[in-house]
Amino acid sequence: MRPWLPALLAGSLSSAALIAGIPPAAADRPSGPDLWTPPALSTAGYESTPTFSPDGRELVYMAADPSFTRWRLQMVRCEDGRWTAPRPPAFAAAPPDAEADPGYTPDGAGLYFVSARHDPANEDLDIWYVARSAAGTWGKPERLPAPVNSPHAELLPRADRLGNLYFGSSRPGGHGQSDIYVATRGPAGAWQVRNAGPPVSTAANEYEAEISADGRTLILVADRGDRSHLYRFERAATGWREIGRVPADPDVFQVGPLLSPDARALLFAQAHPDRSGEIYRIDLMPGGAAGWPRPCAEGEHGV
Repeated sequence: MRPWLPALLAGSLSSAALIAGIPPAAADRPSGPDLWTPPALSTAGYESTPTFSPDGRELVYMAADPSFTRWRLQMVRCEDGRWTAPRPPAFAAAPPDAEADPGYTPDGAGLYFVSARHDPANEDLDIWYVARSAAGTWGKPERLPAPVNSPHAELLPRADRLGNLYFGSSRPGGHGQSDIYVATRGPAGAWQVRNAGPPVSTAANEYEAEISADGRTLILVADRGDRSHLYRFERAATGWREIGRVPADPDVFQVGPLLSPDARALLFAQAHPDRSGEIYRIDLMPGGAAGWPRPCAEGEHGV
């Protein structure tokens, strides 16, 4: 098992209750997030980590078993007023290779994801990139080189409009168990990587960071000693400033955040009492992001 996964699962509802589908007491559930997962996507497994093409008509996400293992990539399209049946995208590796954390580039010209397809032990998650042609054809996935990837796990690669690539990594030399890193590519194609530093990276376990297209809003997934939750940051003149914790169920972990294009609303995954894990939506600002995500099927949840 990956070294950070027990900490992710520990104490959430507890893990045994999550897998058994036992709901927490209603009084313990915070108000705010609304269940978003379209019925066509929802299963007894764990749906997480969504990412949309720029037109909002294509969705790539991570599907797992109820215990949040056996990660696979799935893709659906909105066609004729309904989502197509989930299927692996053309670039996905065959089971049992673990793959997760898809993220479209802001221009839709490609997608980052993590995969262990290169590792016979199916343990080392590295960042891969796959290009997308204007005609919609996927290219051949390419594994990013060092120093972006390391012998340790890399998670949730997400790019801003300038091409800065944010990701979590448990590589040594950081501030804590896992930190957030930022990779930039120079004119000659070489990558440079730096630690995001405090207050984003600390002695706690920070392992995912969603970045807005304009690079000014960051949603951090961190375990600060009470399981993994979501924390919101805004960029100020002097660096990142923490706004506070995103309201969500305190008894379970949250994972896989995705900001709306204007950073006014957020999707994320957490445990659902009847269907393992599902994708939820919450407004970060008054009024949220009207109409996002754009509904596909009639009667589908959308704000």
